[in-house]
Amino acid sequence: MYARLTQFHVDPKDIDLDIAQGVFERLVVPEMRKQAGYEGCYLLRTESGKGAVVSLWESEDAAVSSETSGYYAEQLAKLMPLLGSSPEVDTFQVAFADHPIEGE
Repeated sequence: MYARLTQFHVDPKDIDLDIAQGVFERLVVPEMRKQAGYEGCYLLRTESGKGAVVSLWESEDAAVSSETSGYYAEQLAKLMPLLGSSPEVDTFQVAFADHPIEGE
């Protein structure tokens, strides 16, 4: 599994954070779900506007393909009006994950 980490900042004085999250959920997530190898995502945020999206991909090829196909740039373009600057992006191999089963 691979993870793409996109770190960004939204200025809460200019943009309501709940509205920014709604834009992500309505416009970007449905498109993410259409991508081959997509395995989910997490949106992380602070009240100061610092945030990150961790998107999970079944393979390195799937993660890279989602960038080289133009898909990633298209989704980023939807969010750029909300961001203070261009986000920082890195891709990582997931070396370890722990998702406890509820009740255990």
